[in-house]
Amino acid sequence: MDDIRFLVNPPIDSPALNGLYTASWPRHVERDNWPELAHSLAHIWARDGERLAGFVYVAWDGGVHAFLLDPTVHPDYQRQGLGLALVKRAELAAKAAGCEWLHVDYEDHLDPFYRAAGFRPTLAGLIRLGSS
Repeated sequence: MDDIRFLVNPPIDSPALNGLYTASWPRHVERDNWPELAHSLAHIWARDGERLAGFVYVAWDGGVHAFLLDPTVHPDYQRQGLGLALVKRAELAAKAAGCEWLHVDYEDHLDPFYRAAGFRPTLAGLIRLGSS
């Protein structure tokens, strides 16, 4: 991981992001537009040379709550600490913006990862707004 460069809020590179998501998320549908990143608190890119090795972004409510979204590490770079490094940088970006809380939703099998990153389980509620 010595050659990894972390970039905060760089220009959006859709081909690189689509490549990472396609390798990491089986149901990813390629897209050209990423408007959620323009409105996010931060989007953090981990590059190995020109290759996008990892990515995460932070949404927020404009106040004290931030939300960790889409932490993604290319399969070739998994289990090397890159995911934790991305989450730490997201945490620092949220803290620098004055946020007091960083929220995340995740599936049960990811609990060890998120606990290692410092998250603790809490009760939360959810309403499904669409049919998909």
